[in-house]
Amino acid sequence: MTEIPGIAARLERWGTALESAALIMLLGAMMVLAVGQIIMRVFFSFGFIWADELVKLFVLWIALIASIAASRSNRHLRIDILSHFVAEKYARFPRIIVEAFAAFVCGLLAWHSWRYVQLTIEFEDTLLVDFPAWIAYSLLPLSFLLMSYRFALSCGSELVRAVQKDEDKGATQ
Repeated sequence: MTEIPGIAARLERWGTALESAALIMLLGAMMVLAVGQIIMRVFFSFGFIWADELVKLFVLWIALIASIAASRSNRHLRIDILSHFVAEKYARFPRIIVEAFAAFVCGLLAWHSWRYVQLTIEFEDTLLVDFPAWIAYSLLPLSFLLMSYRFALSCGSELVRAVQKDEDKGATQ
């Protein structure tokens, strides 16, 4: 029984390391490519045709991976006025609703981005001269699916905390 939480914790550590490594590598590659493209254009009047498009893809991938990391550590953008003015026990229910809604929206985005990837396969779209577009865009459904999963986990943990607080109050009375 203790084996599953151990595996989950190990997977979480590996996932965190993988996200961090991907962000560092993509940001470094993007900086090298963008600066190299500028230097080549200014000093050599030459540049790669595909470099600007690849930089745009790197920006998209960095944003998606950073969004996954932000949803993991609960550091994503949120408008949270209510928790500053009401007690914790009253702010929990709206937080559960918001987390469930975010999980639903990210799941919907994952589904539609998957449909978009299928369309790029069907129409044989290409990027970067002759690279299949579906490979570049396949990170979209995966990232939204992971964010949906993490929001659903957060919603579930909020529900468990709310139920445990109610049980603790019932036991002390």
